[in-house]
Amino acid sequence: MKMDNTLLEDLNAQLNREFYAAYLYFAMATYFAEINMEGFAKLTKNHAKEELNHARKIYDYLILRDEKVQLLRIEAPDTNWNNPIDAINAALDHEKFVTENIHRLYKNSKEKNDYPLEVFLHWFVNEQVEEEHLFQSMLDKMSYIKDCTCEIVNIDRELKADKEYIE
Repeated sequence: MKMDNTLLEDLNAQLNREFYAAYLYFAMATYFAEINMEGFAKLTKNHAKEELNHARKIYDYLILRDEKVQLLRIEAPDTNWNNPIDAINAALDHEKFVTENIHRLYKNSKEKNDYPLEVFLHWFVNEQVEEEHLFQSMLDKMSYIKDCTCEIVNIDRELKADKEYIE
């Protein structure tokens, strides 16, 4: 079953957004490395790799459906963060943007009766819940510190030691 052209364009756009997200998280990893926040750098570098995996899933799916993959231009991310909280806020904002797009794509796949795409997108819908939770919970922890930047150092230390984020 061939994919509706609008769905195909939207899925290729989502492929591009996943590559952009990888760029964004590699940029954040660089920022955190530059300010000697090795734990945050490790987390965001790992997250960049995860975003590349999301892109690969979409790429493989398009190939499986015998559809045309369009690799679009990837813009450089804005990297004007003033502090770690700004960077993590940007990550959360980006994940919310991706969630909106995944939901729209899912809704459109339902409306166009593209059941294979709808089923494929289930994983992404669930993944976005986890993505937003990760950065929101980090921001929640950071919001408690107000004037005590030492707590950001503690969070960084915990992230650096976290075995889940192995480079």
